[in-house]
Amino acid sequence: MSELRLMKGNEALAEAAIRAGVDAYYGYPITPQSEVMEYLMAANPEKTTGMVVLQAESEVSSINMVYGAAGAGKMAMTSSSSPGVSLMQEGISYIAGAELPCVVVNVVRGGPGLGTIQPSQADYFQTVKGGGHGDYKLITLAPASVQEMSDFMRLAFELAFKYRNPAMILSDGAIGQMMEKVELFDPIPRRTDEEVAQQCPWATTGRKRGTQKRVITSLRLVASVQEEFNIKLQKKYKQIQENEVRCEMIGCEDAQFVIVAYGSSARTSMKAVELARKSGLRAGLLRPQTLWPFPTKELRSLAERGVQGFLSVEMSAGQMVEDVRLAVNGRSRVEHFGRMGGVIASPLDIFEALKQFAAGEKKLF
Repeated sequence: MSELRLMKGNEALAEAAIRAGVDAYYGYPITPQSEVMEYLMAANPEKTTGMVVLQAESEVSSINMVYGAAGAGKMAMTSSSSPGVSLMQEGISYIAGAELPCVVVNVVRGGPGLGTIQPSQADYFQTVKGGGHGDYKLITLAPASVQEMSDFMRLAFELAFKYRNPAMILSDGAIGQMMEKVELFDPIPRRTDEEVAQQCPWATTGRKRGTQKRVITSLRLVASVQEEFNIKLQKKYKQIQENEVRCEMIGCEDAQFVIVAYGSSARTSMKAVELARKSGLRAGLLRPQTLWPFPTKELRSLAERGVQGFLSVEMSAGQMVEDVRLAVNGRSRVEHFGRMGGVIASPLDIFEALKQFAAGEKKLF
């Protein structure tokens, strides 16, 4: 039977990791995601499920420990916040280049630099455009509730192993810190070593005499070999784009104007849509649940259907708006409305921006 609890987003995510049968968590504390590690340390799942929880020396150490565990076919994860994830970029690129499954959680805070500990969405580019070196992609899930912080943990690992690709849960300080009731899924037993060996024939589980040698690496010194590998990756990414787009559409059936928002911004945008509807303005909300792959086809379809404009609402100077523009491709107006530095736009702020946008005014912030 599932269990109902009142939990913080960070706590729900940590509990979901235990219940999902995760083998190892390696991390380093940073606000506003420290509760993930604190919860895991207090729960001590090594005694109950065998899950290893370790505070590493740094974020660089954390991601490379994840790399090692993932190479052995284990369900490995880490979590951090914006500056810490910046330090992990080289390791994430290595993991993508080695085609290994893992989960990285980013509970985003305001930047640039050390910035603030308040919530932000300014890590969008870093996440969906490949923050490290090379042509790679992260499967990226964007929870908008404590419930999704729990649900997306299990989904992230499913997708990571399905495609042998790192997955990111891109949350923010508001979702991580808020408390809501959450329905926790039933625990899934951790896989045995035999099951790992069977499900992950590529893993370095220890070679016996007479068996094929397995090498996990992202290094290919011959240019033609590296190009062939990159072509293989791009085919995989195309498959993910075709099969794994997830989004929620609210009131888009007859909408004249559609707000595009994810995470905390989507929560406040829902109320803004209600205010708009009450005022007679037919508004809708498209909420990407996957930021990569991005719901390009869904946006394009709305534009082709006759939506007059799209307002990208973000806690940033405007990043996702570029992908909205690419999807719409000139068929409709696209503008950005955002707040920065940890400031969260209220539903009234978004409603007023939407009214200005509908009236043809361009000066939005």
